[in-house]
Amino acid sequence: MTTGVAGIGKTILTHKFILDWAEEKANQDIHFTFLLTFRELNLLKGKEFSLVELLHHFFIETKEAGIRRYDGFKVVFILDGLDECRLPLDFQNNPIWTDVTKSTSVDVLLTNLIRGDLLPSACIWITTRPAAANQIPAECVDKVTELRGFTDQQKEDYFRKRFREESLARTIISHVKKSRSLHIMCHIPVFCWITATVLEDCFKASQLGEEMPKTVTQMYSHFLRVQSIQGDRKYHGRAETDPNLSSESREIIVSLGKLAFNQLEKGHLIFYEADLAKCGIDIRAASVYSGVFNQIFKEECGLYQDKMFCFVHLSIQEFLASLHVFLSFIDYGVNLLTEEQPTYGEDKLILFYQSAVDKALQSENGHLDLFLRFLLGLSLETNQIVLGGLLGQTGRGSQDEKSVTKKKTVSYIKKKLGGNLSPERSINLFHCLNELNDLSLVEEIQQSLTLGSLFKKHVSPAQWSAVVFILLSSEEELDVFDLNKYSASEEGLLRLLPVIKASKRSLLNGCHLSETCCEALASVISSYSSSLRELDLSNNDLQDSGVKLLSAGLGSPHCTLETLSLSGCLVTKEGCASLASALSSNPSHLRELDLSYNHPGDSGAALLSAGLEDPRWRLDTLSVEHGGVWRLKPAPQRFACDLTLDPNTAYRELSLSEDNRKVTLVGEDQSYPDHPERFDTMPQVLGREALTGRCYWEVERKGWFVDIGVTYRGITRRGEGGDSRLGWNNKSWSLVCSDDGYSARYNGIETYLPLPPAGSTRVGVYLDRPAGSLSFYRVSPGGGGSSDTLTHLHTFWSSFKQEDLLPGVWVGGGGASVPQRLCVSCRHTHTHTHTTHTHTHTHTHTHTHTHTHTHKGLGERGGAKGEGGWWRLRVRE
Repeated sequence: MTTGVAGIGKTILTHKFILDWAEEKANQDIHFTFLLTFRELNLLKGKEFSLVELLHHFFIETKEAGIRRYDGFKVVFILDGLDECRLPLDFQNNPIWTDVTKSTSVDVLLTNLIRGDLLPSACIWITTRPAAANQIPAECVDKVTELRGFTDQQKEDYFRKRFREESLARTIISHVKKSRSLHIMCHIPVFCWITATVLEDCFKASQLGEEMPKTVTQMYSHFLRVQSIQGDRKYHGRAETDPNLSSESREIIVSLGKLAFNQLEKGHLIFYEADLAKCGIDIRAASVYSGVFNQIFKEECGLYQDKMFCFVHLSIQEFLASLHVFLSFIDYGVNLLTEEQPTYGEDKLILFYQSAVDKALQSENGHLDLFLRFLLGLSLETNQIVLGGLLGQTGRGSQDEKSVTKKKTVSYIKKKLGGNLSPERSINLFHCLNELNDLSLVEEIQQSLTLGSLFKKHVSPAQWSAVVFILLSSEEELDVFDLNKYSASEEGLLRLLPVIKASKRSLLNGCHLSETCCEALASVISSYSSSLRELDLSNNDLQDSGVKLLSAGLGSPHCTLETLSLSGCLVTKEGCASLASALSSNPSHLRELDLSYNHPGDSGAALLSAGLEDPRWRLDTLSVEHGGVWRLKPAPQRFACDLTLDPNTAYRELSLSEDNRKVTLVGEDQSYPDHPERFDTMPQVLGREALTGRCYWEVERKGWFVDIGVTYRGITRRGEGGDSRLGWNNKSWSLVCSDDGYSARYNGIETYLPLPPAGSTRVGVYLDRPAGSLSFYRVSPGGGGSSDTLTHLHTFWSSFKQEDLLPGVWVGGGGASVPQRLCVSCRHTHTHTHTTHTHTHTHTHTHTHTHTHTHKGLGERGGAKGEGGWWRLRVRE
């Protein structure tokens, strides 16, 4: 199946395929290629054929050659334009049909051909708009491709080829780029043609002071006027300088508008004689229309001269439909969008636009999205002026009344954005606001994103929708999307799903996700229009149940994911079985699968390892290292590591004991031998083992305060300056802990955290070097024998790529008489049942929502002589 929006080039692609085959340039293993269009198949509704008779009907050569069987040939059927199909295609109830010589309805023939029951050796290629793709059951589709139209460079190439005058081409390209809505639409080749036609005419008339089109409604209003004037001059002898139109042209446009709206409501893009008759248009008149407005409406002849009609592009049908609805209300007071006809005062026009918004939002497939944008755009006087010479003066009411109407319509749209809308409908409402020249909400959110303040408070549904609209409308390509930059949460993921779907690589690692997100992600990766190729879900508690939900999407034939990371996601052999089953169903795409830091067991690893040897599977990299039953503890304790303190780094007044897991501030020289890595003035000690990958450990203090941190090995060991103390330079990060509270420190900048210790003296530290994060947690014992609770305190973000990283502590005293103790969990700690997160992540080096200030001095370093403070590292089994 090949999908793509209207006008993107699907039919042209099929014609190119056939031409290359016929000219012996490609696919010479194919014996027969049969192109069947649904617009012609529709004409056979109610008739019966065998498959052989159907081919004889459309391809007389097969009848003349006496071909009645195709078993020994390689045959390709191209079914073009599924979105134009008016046959029921009842896959569920149609009988199985296997005899190519036995007659039945065309509908039964097609469903059995597509299912593979009829002529199973044949290859089937279906083209369709995305909205109609679900008419074909997923199990019948082996591969889905999507035509996405012009890239940004191809857009520029089109305009440069269209206009030989380089200066004109540059001017038009510059104008299109200034309007994001126009630039986005130009990925459709037909829209590039419309844009070129309009802008060329506008630039020729620019000396008249006419405003250049900046919105889609302005563009189509100009296009209709240009085509109408050209038709009048050619067929009705109007003067070149006459801006008015003939009554004949007005009559044609009104008739076409009625046809456009009636058929748009039914979802029809191709029209037959019966459709025309329902709109009061006879077949002869339609042929005249296609001659006068040949760039808008066209006539096609099917086999045996059956006439069919369509608009040159769906967007033209949508514009004329909106024009018909607009004029019906303005001229006659009739609202075609609702059965209830309001009769009172100035609110009548407001209710008209509100009913249009409601009707468009009721559409499941969005077939009225562009229609709504056009209709709202037509409410502006600037667009009415463009069409004034075409349909007379439609603008009524004072400027104040028009301003009130626009203001209330904008307010209504913003209210709808605050509701429970699908992402697609929300995005279209932002396009509607753009057509109304209201960018206030987008500009507000853009500013908040720039300042980094948006996610430090509650984000409303309308604000979430604005974020999606901004990211999808950005000039920058969505190669990589990192959820941690916005809101590392399940709500953030669910709200930003359209962005994830549009990105090539999504980083969702360590975002506190659970199995509840997996069904939504499965929908994304199994979507035929998804751009996603790499998905990083590492370090989220998805569990086997979440992986099973995700595997449903992975096994879809529409899924083209190439890299999947599930490292540290609580996966066992059951999750591996779900993944293996999915890859057996859809083996052609996934190349890399990371299941490290899980517990697949031998059987789970074997299930997936077998795929590496299967020639059908594309999988070539499978990671299952660092596994074990302890990896099934919730994050981050599953990454507990074995640490000891390095006596060669310890300050001389710190005493190490209990296999270098206990450190005591004794205030007396411990007679350590000289060593270049020893701190000579700072009461600090570093760990012996370098921190790699993901590591978790705990620190317990008793007494006044302590700095717990991580540092590069290259931190300075000499002197009392900031270069040698944890958190006071750009080589180290620390959390200051005391009975009074916590503060985070990096490069001399200290950020006070609002969370109190609440009686806890334990701190958990989690380093995820691949993700570039260093997080601190308050560890509180569970009551009544229940497991510990981790409460997130702070996260630092950095690349952590310079050199070895080491854990470290700074032992404070400041006259405290209570002993101090450091306790580091070197293996597994008690399993905790839930994690409470009090801050959201931002991608600076540090994040919080309290004030930040810079210290100008280090203050007292503490550790007075004679105090008996002590620390201990303790292994918990």
